[in-house]
Amino acid sequence: MKIGFFFWPYTPALCETMARYADDYRYDMIGVADTPGNAMDPWVAAALVARLNKTADISICVTNFVTRHASVSAAAIASLEQLAPGRTILGVGAGHSGTKNIGARNSTVQSMVNGVELCKTVVQGRPFDTGHGSVQVPWAKSPSRIFMASSHPKGLEAAGRVADGVIVNYGLHADNVRESEAAIRRGVEASGRAPGEVPVWQVAGMDCTPDGDDARRKSAAVLPFAAGYIVGDKDPATRGVPEPYREGLIELRRRYSTRPGQQNADLLHELGLFDYLSRRLGILGTPEDCYRQTLAAAEAGIDRLMFSVSVTVDPAEAVRLYGEQVLPRVREALGARKLPDVGRAR
Repeated sequence: MKIGFFFWPYTPALCETMARYADDYRYDMIGVADTPGNAMDPWVAAALVARLNKTADISICVTNFVTRHASVSAAAIASLEQLAPGRTILGVGAGHSGTKNIGARNSTVQSMVNGVELCKTVVQGRPFDTGHGSVQVPWAKSPSRIFMASSHPKGLEAAGRVADGVIVNYGLHADNVRESEAAIRRGVEASGRAPGEVPVWQVAGMDCTPDGDDARRKSAAVLPFAAGYIVGDKDPATRGVPEPYREGLIELRRRYSTRPGQQNADLLHELGLFDYLSRRLGILGTPEDCYRQTLAAAEAGIDRLMFSVSVTVDPAEAVRLYGEQVLPRVREALGARKLPDVGRAR
């Protein structure tokens, strides 16, 4: 099982600590979020990470093509590739906090597809004709991988069709995994590629602390933010949400903030959604809790797990404690487990 994490880069010191921990505990990927107004610029942070980290894949997790044109992001990831050859990933999504926090609209699926195709071309050093001119990054040394993030069937299918990999924020239950990866598989098959060519990373919020109650209290601030990816403006009935929670999620969607804080935590408890969302979206609690929950995610069919640690009690400490006390046990327990076809690629 491959396990990585991504974080909001609040300070240079945090970026440096996370880079070292990814090496120290052999995480497979380290990602930097693009969330303007909540944290530092992701490309500054990713450059800091790339200068220090020597082993993990390094991803922008994720940016968008609204606030950063695809040609600009292509040049940026090609630049990062020179700092960490063979280890860089450009993760792109519709927007969420990356767009809402500056008052912009999210990308459409088609505009993401167009941007992914542009990026995949130019990072190989080849020109891309936009119809209005030619985009080129002729100095690109080696191609980065371009991943597409989505939580909805149309976007997941498109990601499977065009992207080098897919980042999914939909849920850890077995039916959530089957539903999301079935959509990806349709896209992969439509592209004529073998399923093993397209790695799938499932996202979960993670907080690992000695005090499990503290982790659960803190996670209440970010779970509504994460739920926004799943439901968006869609009917919860179509998003794998059981009937008792649907009205609450509609109200949550209307009132939550993309700048997580106590108001989100209060809202989650007011609507009675904490237990449901924490089970669906999180790996939370003591190291023993996190170990059991990670094994449950593996049993649900997840082979690549990407932790969001952005709004934990202490992001760096969560990564350290999980890496020290949980990750070795998970690897030992799952080391001989065979990957399914949909996710055998790197």
